[in-house]
Amino acid sequence: MTGKGPNKPESPEPEKSAPEKSAPDKASLEGKGLIAGNIEAGRWLFAQPCEFLRGVVDLDGLPPMGAPEIAFAGRSNVGKSSLVNALTGRSTLARTSNTPGRTQQLNFFSLGQPGNPALILVDLPGYGYARETKATVAAWTRLVMDYLRGRTSLRRVIVLIDARHGVKENDHETMKLLDTAAVSYQVVLTKIDKLKPSEVRPRLEEVREAVRRHVAAHPIVIATSSVKGEGIAELRAEIAGLADPQAIGYKAREQ
Repeated sequence: MTGKGPNKPESPEPEKSAPEKSAPDKASLEGKGLIAGNIEAGRWLFAQPCEFLRGVVDLDGLPPMGAPEIAFAGRSNVGKSSLVNALTGRSTLARTSNTPGRTQQLNFFSLGQPGNPALILVDLPGYGYARETKATVAAWTRLVMDYLRGRTSLRRVIVLIDARHGVKENDHETMKLLDTAAVSYQVVLTKIDKLKPSEVRPRLEEVREAVRRHVAAHPIVIATSSVKGEGIAELRAEIAGLADPQAIGYKAREQ
């Protein structure tokens, strides 16, 4: 019989796998999905009472160590007081001024229930204000560094960078000091609303690259605007992860 043999059953075509979703890049994670689980805890924390404790001009005036502390550092005109006010939802908690460098002491704020705070916020003197004398700047620097080195309750320093200017030389100097003191810190951009939308990503990448050169720096950079509220919820969430969880009193809802 010369006819062709029975046709072999055709092998099924391999199933086409669904196109892989590209992994979200670091920029989309930072300040968003990466810390989204703490967003509600952050909102809860910063809705708690926040009171001024004291201003400190020398180490003898420091309050006793207890609750975790988060310190805020930055250039004199970086918008530090405005950011603290935006975080706490209070317009007059930290004094703002048209004159940079007005904060000339360590200002301590209690966040949480009176007598059992979940967190202490510390507003550090601004640096880089040209009108101050060298002696004054040296005194502030000694006070701040003595505080940073000897404060075991200090969980992190938030180093604020003006998004319009990026990382300046004295910002690098401050980060080097924190590296040397082995103090964990995180860079947060302020005034991000002052940039054009096309300028935001390049500035973030530029700052991330600068941060990578510093050993004590937290890898996540958060961009914020005190005016428009951008990044405020994400920064609250990041800070909430460092607070005393029992003192916060927040319990996540069961799914």
